[in-house]
Amino acid sequence: MKTALRTTTKTGTFTQALDDFKQITKVGLAVSVVFSSVAGYFLGAETIDYKVLLLLMVGGYFMVGASNAYNQIIERDLDARMQRTMNRPIPAGRMSVNTAFVIATVCAILGVVILYMVNPKTAMFGAISIFLYTSVYTPLKTKTPLSVFVGAFPGAIPFMLGWVAATGNFGIEPGTLFMIQFFWQFPHFWAIGWLLYDDYKKAGYYMLPTGKKDRATALQIIMYTIWMIIVSVFPVTGLTGKLHLSVAGAVIVALLGMGMLYFAIRLYQEKDNASARKLMLASVAYITFVQVVYVADKFIGGY
Repeated sequence: MKTALRTTTKTGTFTQALDDFKQITKVGLAVSVVFSSVAGYFLGAETIDYKVLLLLMVGGYFMVGASNAYNQIIERDLDARMQRTMNRPIPAGRMSVNTAFVIATVCAILGVVILYMVNPKTAMFGAISIFLYTSVYTPLKTKTPLSVFVGAFPGAIPFMLGWVAATGNFGIEPGTLFMIQFFWQFPHFWAIGWLLYDDYKKAGYYMLPTGKKDRATALQIIMYTIWMIIVSVFPVTGLTGKLHLSVAGAVIVALLGMGMLYFAIRLYQEKDNASARKLMLASVAYITFVQVVYVADKFIGGY
């Protein structure tokens, strides 16, 4: 009986530790970032090197995991104030700051080293992403709404990172992929900022451009959504180097963008949380399907 109890306790402890690791590295966000990087890799690669692809995926996960762990160390006291984050490992008392720091540092080192095995430029952009997210974006969240602008830079790196991993070069092609995800960040995070406005207020976060859930904020969401659509279909012009998009692909991307724009306009009209939630979900669907369309368009179109 004692042996069975001891085994159950060990199993429970391991399960909790694994769950805490997933929370401290934000596994859902990390997987979505890896997905973006893989999409960028497929767009840039002439032939698929599965070793490089695996290194990109593992290194990318560690890179994002490190950023998220450092973020939760810095924001531990603020996380404790918010309903959404109070059960994270550090504020809930399940993980010490020292343990979280070790996890973050090991992830950072492994991430950069593994991405360096892909090529030096990929490692450089990965390191820049960690630095900007933890050292610039995170401290600015309680200072100014411009934190979203700053955070859009590391947030836009993953899509282009895959292209750099495939080619070892940075040019107009990965730059265009960067801009697509860069402009997408604004309606996405402002929708989240609107939806979680009251919770963010407890921690003193400034996430909305006007600081309020008003029509001026909703109007900026509409404007950035339009810019996102324009940049997303721009490769159909043939002016983005080796990054191509067929007319059919551009039409699909534009339709996806119009769907997201519809929800942005609805938020402007209704100014409520239900509309913000729909826009947030639409934004997640948009960036996912756009990346799928780009990859499918390349292989179907034979580019």
